[in-house]
Order: sequence, then C-alpha cells, then structure tokens
Amino acid sequence: MPRRGGLPAPAAARRPPPLLLLRLLLLAAPLQPGRGLNLCTSGSATSCEECLLIHPKCAWCSKEDFSSTKSITSRCDFLQNLLANGCAGAIESPSSSISVLRNVPLSSKGSGQSHLDVTQITPQKVALSLRPGDRTSFRVQVRQVEDYPVDLYYLMDLSLSMNDDLDNIRNLGTKLAEEMRKLTSNFRLGFGSFVDKNISPFSYTAPRYQNNPCIGYKLFPSCVPSFGFRHLLSLTDKVDRFNEEVRKQKVSRNRDAPEGGFDAILQAAVCKEKIGWRKEASHLLVFTTDDVPHIALDGKLGGLVQPHDGQCHLNEANEYSASSQLDYPSLALLGEKLAENNIHLIFAVTKNHYMLYKNFTTLIPGTTVEILHKDSKNIIELIVKAYNSIRSKVELTVWDSPEDIGLTFTATCQDGLSYPGLRKCGDLKIGDTVSFEVSVEARSCPAEAASHSFTIKPAGFRDTLEVAVSYRCQCGCTGRAAPASAKCSGNGTYACGLCECEPGYLGARCECREGAMGELHHALCREAEGKPLCSGRGECSCNQCQCYESEFGNIYGPFCECDDFSCARYKGVLCSGHGECHCGECKCHAGFIGDNCNCSTETDSCVSSDGQMCSGRGACVCGRCQCTEPGAFGETCEKCPTCPGVCSTKRDCIECKLFNSGRLADNQTCQKHCKDEIITTVDVLETDDPNVILCAYPVNNCVMKFTYMELPSGKSNLTVLKEPACSSAPSAVTIVLAVIGSVVLIGIILLALWKLLVTIHDRREFDRFQSERSRARYEMASNPLYRKPISTHNVEFTFNKLNKSYNGTVD
Repeated sequence: MPRRGGLPAPAAARRPPPLLLLRLLLLAAPLQPGRGLNLCTSGSATSCEECLLIHPKCAWCSKEDFSSTKSITSRCDFLQNLLANGCAGAIESPSSSISVLRNVPLSSKGSGQSHLDVTQITPQKVALSLRPGDRTSFRVQVRQVEDYPVDLYYLMDLSLSMNDDLDNIRNLGTKLAEEMRKLTSNFRLGFGSFVDKNISPFSYTAPRYQNNPCIGYKLFPSCVPSFGFRHLLSLTDKVDRFNEEVRKQKVSRNRDAPEGGFDAILQAAVCKEKIGWRKEASHLLVFTTDDVPHIALDGKLGGLVQPHDGQCHLNEANEYSASSQLDYPSLALLGEKLAENNIHLIFAVTKNHYMLYKNFTTLIPGTTVEILHKDSKNIIELIVKAYNSIRSKVELTVWDSPEDIGLTFTATCQDGLSYPGLRKCGDLKIGDTVSFEVSVEARSCPAEAASHSFTIKPAGFRDTLEVAVSYRCQCGCTGRAAPASAKCSGNGTYACGLCECEPGYLGARCECREGAMGELHHALCREAEGKPLCSGRGECSCNQCQCYESEFGNIYGPFCECDDFSCARYKGVLCSGHGECHCGECKCHAGFIGDNCNCSTETDSCVSSDGQMCSGRGACVCGRCQCTEPGAFGETCEKCPTCPGVCSTKRDCIECKLFNSGRLADNQTCQKHCKDEIITTVDVLETDDPNVILCAYPVNNCVMKFTYMELPSGKSNLTVLKEPACSSAPSAVTIVLAVIGSVVLIGIILLALWKLLVTIHDRREFDRFQSERSRARYEMASNPLYRKPISTHNVEFTFNKLNKSYNGTVD
C-alpha cells in the first residue's frame, strides 16, 4: 500500500488519536482559532480525509509548497488560519447541504375527485449531503386535513361471554354511519370476528364438541364451533350489509379465558385486498373484547413452535387458515404491521382489563384504548371519542434510520412554542398545521462509499417524507491524484499537496529507499532503542526528525523530545508566570523557587504592623504567612479573637483613638496600627452574641469594659462603654453594723447547734433506759412479793354408793 510522504514505515502505521475522543474533547473545550486548544492541528491528521473527520470546522490545505517550512499536520487547521498562512484557493472544506426534491403544498380538504392528491406532509422528498459532525436541519409541516376519508373495520370477539354485546350491535352500522358522517362525508365500514385457535388446550376438541362446543352447558346449550378469525364483510359504504352480517352471527365457546384476538388483528392489517383498505383513507381498526389476549409463545402450549410470519393467511372462505400452524403474533410484529399499513388500532375493552391494554398502547405506536360497557351499549360513543382523539394529535415516526445518523426533533405546536426533543403535538383541531425541525448529523463515514435513506412518517398517515443521505467524506483533491509524479521523485502518487510513496520508498518526496539504509534512518530518529520515532511528536524524513507544530508552543530537540509548554503549572499558568519552561522543567526567575516557581523567597509581605514576622503567630512560607496559632487569621496572622493578649492589643487602639493616650498616642502611629478598627461607644454593653469577646482593663480605680468582634470584611468592631465602671467606698456605720450583725448571727447559729446536740444526747439516754428495763429478770406478774396467800387445788374422783355412781371434787 502506498505510504504518505515524509513518514517512514513505523510512522506510517501510527494512527492519529481516536476521532471520537477528539470530538468529545470539543464538547469540553472551546474551539476558537488562535485561542486555547486547536484540535485541528493537534489531531495529527496526515491526509485530507483524516482532517475532515476531526471536526467540521477543520479544513485542509492542498497547496504544494505550503508545508515547506511547516509540518504535515499544519495543513489541517481552521479555515481562517489557513487563509492567513497563504493557502487561498487551495483549501478543502466541504460542508453539509440539503436539497428539496419534492415539495407539494399541504391540502386543505380530504374529499374530492382524486383522493390520491391529498397531501398531509411537506416536503415529500429531500436529499442530504452530510459531512461527519456537521449538523444540518430542515423543517417538516403536517396537517390533519378536513373531511378525510375513513375506513373502519369492526373486529368483534364472539366468545360466549360476548353474547349480550352481539344483541346490542345488530343495528350498529346505521347508527355508527350517522355519527361518522358528521365527521367525514366518505365513510366505509367492515366487519370481522374471532374466538381462538380450534386446538387443545385453547378450545374444546373432543368429538362430541366438534359441532356444538356448548353441549352440556345449561346456560347456553347451543353455539357454533370455535374458529380463529373470520372475515365477514369487506369495507363498504352500504351500512345495511353490516347490519345483516351482524344479525347472522352466533357466539362460540373456547376453553381458556384468553382469546385469540391478536391473530385477528394481524390478519385484518396485512390482508389489505380482502379487507378493502384504501390508500387514500384513514384506517381505523376497532377491537372489542371482554378478556385478555393470547400473545407470542402461548402457542407452545398447543404444540405450535413456528413463529408468526406476518403474512396474510385467509383462505377462499375468508377464514384464517394458519390458526393451527403458527404461534400467536408478538406485540412488536403487531406494531410493525399496523404502522406499515397506516392503521390506528382502537382497543374497546371492559373496565377490568383496561390497564392491561393501556400498557399495550405504549408498546404499539398509534394505538388508543377506551372502556367498553359489558353490553357494548356505548360502542358508538367510544368509537367517535377514539377517532377524535386520534385526529387531535400528530406524532412523527422514523423508519430504517442508519446507525451512523443522529436525529433530533424540535416540535412547534399550536401554541407557537418550540419543544426540543419532542416529536409529537396534541390538542389539535382538524385543519391545524404543526411543524417539526429535524436536525440530522452523520456520526462517521461508511466503510465504503455508499448512500443511505430513511423515512419520516406521521403515525397512522399514508403520507411520508423520504430522506436520501450521501456522505461528504472525500476531498476534491483526492480525485486529482497524479501517479508516479515527478513531485514525488517518480516513486509515489501526488495528492492533496502530499506524496503517497510506493512500497520501498520513504521521505517527504519519496527520495529515500527502505532496507538496510532505511533501518539506519529509523535508528537516527530514535532517542533510544525501543522508543518511538521522533518521540512520537514528529516525522522522520530519511534521517532527521521534523517536529510537529503545536498550538501550545514549540516542540524541539534532535528527537523532538523537548517543548516549552509541558512544565508544571500553578492555577493554569505555566511556571506560575515566574519562570521559563525548558524541556519540561521550569527555570525560575530570581526570587522564586519550587517545581512550578510559585514560591517567593521574599518575606516583606509577612511582616505585621508591629514589626513581627506573621505577628508572632505563624511562619512565612513562599512569601505568605501560614498561621500556626489556633484561631489566628489575616494576611499577617494579625487577627486572633481567641489568642491571649488580644484585649491588650485592642486597648491600645481604644486609648489612642478615643482618649488620645496610651503607647500609640501619636496620631500617625495610631492611624497605621488601628486602620481596621471600627470603634463605637454605648451606655450599656450587649454580651449575648456568642461571637463577641468581653474585655476589661483598670483605669484610675475604675474598670473600662469593651467588646470585640471580627467582621467578615476583615475589620474589627469594638464597642466601648462611654464611661468606666467605678464603685464608691463603704461608710463606717455600714461596716460596724455589718460586724455586729455577723457576730449576732454567728452566736445564734452556735446556740442552735448546742441545743441540737443536747437533744440528741437526751434521746439516746432515754432509749438506753427503756432497753435495760425490758431486759429485767423478773416481771411484775411473777414476783413472789405480789402473789396471793391462799392456794386452791381441785381433785377429780369417782365412787359407787348404793349402786350409784358419783363424780365430784374434794376441796
């Protein structure tokens, strides 16, 4: 493969920094010519095509002698810089463009002799030529025209639970047509029905149920066999036929609760010819049911493993013939086919299943859901309400958008306000026009020269906007390449100001050969073995490094190893502005030290007003005080509300400013040392503030009090009493009376103590007497001195006298 002139083989293999990273850097850094980071020159682009990919503001200079004193990468720069450097007339800077290929005005009314001429979106076809990263925009307008034709297909669940609903819609066609003709003069109506797949376990398949699945069901003993979907009436403006078909219908019975409605929806959408959908009409599909639907993979319960193919499978009898071969369709497939055929699906379901179908509407664009009464009495009101809801909003959808294309939308609705990121407008009236600004950006170039296209389409509309996209990734000078050019020593192709050398040749003009000499040239361009050529910051032209130019400064040295911008910085300033950068190291000016020269050796700024270094409360580091005393602050640590001696320092300022006394009485000295003190006098000091410090000092047998507080501005607020607080000497009488009173009081206290001790002692002695008395040896009752002199004894005896027994006693 030919090599770019000026790049030896290893350097040719070196690619520029990742373009995506550069694009991200642009978001964080301002991209302004001559100021700050210049991503065009720092992107190391070695060809015109690489330059175009860095940023849409970058341009390439294809002038032959432009880089005679510059590096190859300087050819890629801002347009202003290239012009200033003398590259007028040889600049490659393509930009994105847009061409409108078809732009038919919007229609105002839908019904007419040729409905195909009705236009609801403009423009209809545009062509974009995109340069990567260069965003371009165009405006799309959409209008819901008046009196637009309507095709409405009524799809009804005929399972057994819908029997009462069937009775209520037998005259639906006439009433519905009357209401819809208030909205459009061109209305057609069709009818179809569904139950479920006629296989187990979804339906009754035993032989006794083949003709009448309701056998044995007491509430409804007779019904028709189950079926998947049956198309009964193609779209027609003869509403009487709709009523006739409805009157012929009978309900059926399936085994499980869910129905096969999704099979029916898909067939009604894709069988366009049999259903009779018109291209020039608005398509409404009303789906009525009182239960949940079967969805994809449910068919596996009946042995159906083949996914639905999305095709029409209606047989000659207009019945769904693949019901027992294909699985139920998925929500994604339903959404795709409904959008593909511009069909608005209206779910008319009972209240207990409303939330389930409401969730379906978020997965199937262009779908609405309304609550159906159990007997379907509100079906006409429901359809009219859903139709008005559909016609009151416009939402753009995008089909087949390429992966490398970025799209953003900004909607301008009826209120005239712009809504970035929104592609939908609501609350519209028939005939209203809304617009959308579509911004398109190519993120990259395709691998091969190619063009793409995509479609923008309002949901449910047949009108579309086709967008053709081509890419501007090639430079015009590339097409004028000269093979074996004398400018390249006959050993390469000259294109865009550079030589692409043939294999085996090197150098800016392909003047060097590879081989043993080539390896020697490589070695001379390396600072050491294993290091990149020219330190990765230059090109090795035969045997000498040519350093790249940089927006930040100069790159120099025999191996491009040095520069004057890679030194340490302080607050974004190179070498703190106090030194020079030499090969990655700061050389500090006199009076400054440190890796980034931010440390001053001067100490004058650290001397406080009293002549001390940092007021004696800190150390001078790099020309600034670093306070070490807790609570100290200020440029020279002169402020310290909690430091010992702060009251005496403030006292000097009070004495010199208020009383012109003290050691700072000299006016100039006072003004110098006390310039930050704000002194006010008061009658009463307020000391409730926790930030206030109370100070006091003696003055002529009195006490002068003041408070001290530091303000956020750096000044001190001193509040001083107007007069010192003095106390008068007590009189002699007062002293005598105080002494006498004290003696009397002490005597009373001593007497009270003596009385208390005597009382305690007497009580203890009495308690001791009582205790000894209770332990006496004889009690009064047992003492012989108190006994009676007479004793009495009783003797019991028994004797017989004259055969008689006597009991008695003898005294």
